Amino acid sequence: MIPEKTDSQAARLRKGSRGGRPPGFDEERYKKRNTIERAIDRLKRARAVATRYDKRGYAFLGTATAAALVIWLRT
Repeated sequence: MIPEKTDSQAARLRKGSRGGRPPGFDEERYKKRNTIERAIDRLKRARAVATRYDKRGYAFLGTATAAALVIWLRT
């Protein structure tokens, strides 16, 4: 998923056939993953979502929904 570092590429090429198969990298998938990770990070900025004070699932869902609405309204 994450792009391979140039020094890792060079090391793999130096090893030749013992270097293994190069990791796959899909640019579109990487962009989507980045978007999701940023959204989760923004949700975790809400203290109640990050620490999960709510004991019940439906209460936590309400807290997460409220945090998502605040993020949506601010953008």
